[in-house]
Amino acid sequence: MIALVPLLVTLPLLGAAIALIAGKHRRVQVAVSVITLTVVAAIAAVLLVVVDVGGSPLAVSVGGWPIPFGIVLYVDRLSSLLIVVSSIVLLAVLLFSVGQGAADGDDDTPVSIFHPSYLILSAGIFNAFIAGDLFNLYVSFEILLVASYVLITLGSTESRIRTGVVYIVVSLVSSILFLAAIAMIYGALGTVNMVQIAERMGQLPQETQTVLHFMLLIAFAIKAAVFPLSFWLPDSYPTAPAPVTAVFAGLLTKVGVYAMIRTEAQLFLDNDLNLLLLIAALATMIVGILGALAQAELKRILSFTLVSHIGYMVFGLAIATPLSIGATIYYMVHHIVVQTTLFLAVGLVERKAGSTSILRVKGLMRGAPLIAALYFIPAINLGGLPPFSGFIGKFALFDAAAEVGTPIMMVMMVGGILTSLLTLYALMRAWNLSFWREEDDSAETEARISYLDASPEASVQTERRVIPRIMTASTAGMVAITVALTVFAGPIYDVCTRIGSALLEPMTLVQLEQDELESES
Repeated sequence: MIALVPLLVTLPLLGAAIALIAGKHRRVQVAVSVITLTVVAAIAAVLLVVVDVGGSPLAVSVGGWPIPFGIVLYVDRLSSLLIVVSSIVLLAVLLFSVGQGAADGDDDTPVSIFHPSYLILSAGIFNAFIAGDLFNLYVSFEILLVASYVLITLGSTESRIRTGVVYIVVSLVSSILFLAAIAMIYGALGTVNMVQIAERMGQLPQETQTVLHFMLLIAFAIKAAVFPLSFWLPDSYPTAPAPVTAVFAGLLTKVGVYAMIRTEAQLFLDNDLNLLLLIAALATMIVGILGALAQAELKRILSFTLVSHIGYMVFGLAIATPLSIGATIYYMVHHIVVQTTLFLAVGLVERKAGSTSILRVKGLMRGAPLIAALYFIPAINLGGLPPFSGFIGKFALFDAAAEVGTPIMMVMMVGGILTSLLTLYALMRAWNLSFWREEDDSAETEARISYLDASPEASVQTERRVIPRIMTASTAGMVAITVALTVFAGPIYDVCTRIGSALLEPMTLVQLEQDELESES
């Protein structure tokens, strides 16, 4: 099984090379991309079963180089689960983009560039989840940066180039902080391997640990869009093509959250900044959702709710108990799927109505009832209505906070409930105006929402376009997965609970150590 681990990264890179060579053959590119992501999903599922049943992580030293000189790929329950979810989401969005490309040609997403960049982005995401050392994790972020810059500027419009520049500048600042922290950790401990860092960190003075901890936390918080380092996200994501926005919203910030989980739960467990994290989590939830309420454009509303709900994950991480870590993982899986689905549904709205402004779009319930359903189900899920996975994840987080029972936990629970209610209000207001409101609604209705007229992108109108069946089918498939997270919440949450317990235990490289002993004998 250990031989399967490197394939999680090498297959997407190989697929990207083939797709680049086959740049003039769209069907070949599509086939390569679909097959690659399908195979990766299957491999990740097999590895998830192996590590979950066996209980021990799998680790491989690339090229046979010994620790700390070799690149170690590390697969445990958390990394394999996230790769399974990510590959499924990437595959669904890919099918959505195939339909869009077939209908529109190369105007919005030039396929000769899109497929290689998309697979490289996938490789960066997968590599980040299985990186066993900090430098390899840094390389993953740089792969993501390069590929995401290409994807976010597809079409080369002025707005995309402008937001792409902001995105890359912010990402480079984060990368510089991360690289500086890696250099300091290597200078202090003589290694960048996460297992060895966890073992040796206690040897450093407390002040040194705090400095290293804080630097990594800031670098990852920028990637994860934690307030006040989230200013870049609402302007960057909405300008990209619909499939790109969906992937970015669902996955890229979660790579930052994943890095924070590894850092907090396994590298600096004895040097916590949990109070700071709780304050940041509360500010992220409240500021993010208040920003969503002030928007009139669906993509911007969802971008602000994305920021807001990162706060729930930071909240669970800061509680720092096995129950809260498990709840955080479950909520992370839920949010990857639901947030991606909502952006795909908004992509359908844009094509049907020629706009994503809730001031301009009307009557879609009558004109496009299927799209209305595809938006409504994940919207109430994200809002946390029972019995959906959003409610289950939030309830688990609140339960973990109540178990701790400190006053600040009570404040966090109130903030979380308020954020959930405001999320439901923001998304249902958009539903009411865009889907339920008829063309001949009274002037009184228009007056009630006139305060949104000055919102960014409030009056933008684009061309109405036909919706290929594959775009609708891929969105419907994602909606079905959001429902499956509720139907199969029991076994999924059990896996997440085991992840939470294992993450607070010392990291091990059991399989790699056994292989090295066997090779020496």
